[in-house]
Amino acid sequence: MAELSNQLMAAAVLAYLFAMVCYAGEYAFGKRSRVGRAAVRPVEAKQLVGAGGPVAADPPAVADDNPVQPARRDRGELIGRIAVGINVVAVLLHLGGLVTRGVAADRMPWGNMYEYILSTTFIASAVWIGVVLARPAVRHLGLFASLALVVMLGAATMIAYTPVGPLVPALNSYWFIIHVSTIIIGSGIFLIGAVPAVMYLIRNGYEEGRRTFPYTLGKHVPAAVTLERLTFRLHAFAFPLFTFGALIAGPIWAEASWGRYWGWDPKEVWAFISWVVYAGYLHARATPSVKRTVATWIALLGFVTMLMNLFGVNLFFEGLHSYANAG
Repeated sequence: MAELSNQLMAAAVLAYLFAMVCYAGEYAFGKRSRVGRAAVRPVEAKQLVGAGGPVAADPPAVADDNPVQPARRDRGELIGRIAVGINVVAVLLHLGGLVTRGVAADRMPWGNMYEYILSTTFIASAVWIGVVLARPAVRHLGLFASLALVVMLGAATMIAYTPVGPLVPALNSYWFIIHVSTIIIGSGIFLIGAVPAVMYLIRNGYEEGRRTFPYTLGKHVPAAVTLERLTFRLHAFAFPLFTFGALIAGPIWAEASWGRYWGWDPKEVWAFISWVVYAGYLHARATPSVKRTVATWIALLGFVTMLMNLFGVNLFFEGLHSYANAG
């Protein structure tokens, strides 16, 4: 089962890569006809302005024996739908890899850094599928969402891979399921929430007239206001889960296992830092005097602290939570 898990995860990564290529195809070549028509109308209006002033536009003439032809199907739209389909297959393979890993280990599959990353990215991918099915207009973000997933899974394989094994004694508790599962769900949503946050900053710069890299990447993504609202909703949903996992379930488990609620362990400290930063983002987002771009930068700072807690603390610090190579 352990080998099957590895094979399923390898297939999942390939599926994410294939989905990313398809998302890139729609991003680069899809005409998004409604947006295209909206962009063309001002140009047509300008062409109607003569030397003597504006001239009213006549409605397009259509011959009686030549009915209006239906708009040609956008091939980019088809590629985008294929990308979502492949993304769904990748999520199912990802789930299969997690389940078989858990069966092989005879426990929940998040007992070490490698398994934690697999679980967090699965939540992020599943949330992305839910978002894109509920709001197809944001499908162009799939290129960047799948890119983030491939990078995270690649890092898990190259840096944190651990053979299947039993839990370390400190994790052998029912709080293992309660605490770690809520942290995984919250972190996965924060991960996918960072994608529209980055693209909001890029799209906002594009709408302000900036035409240098990376702002040119914002040409094909949804409007800045749509991306900013999606960013806020994802973070607002994840924050209570992360709060419960990090600041309530975590200390309770720490007291039961180590006889104290707080011990200045590196992972505890960085989890608290992440919580403070994300709380600051939500406060800034709710404060009218704070610009949305400033608030979004705070959200991305929170994601950086999450990455520090995941990779930096596990790999470079010693503490009671040092499970980077634990089985």
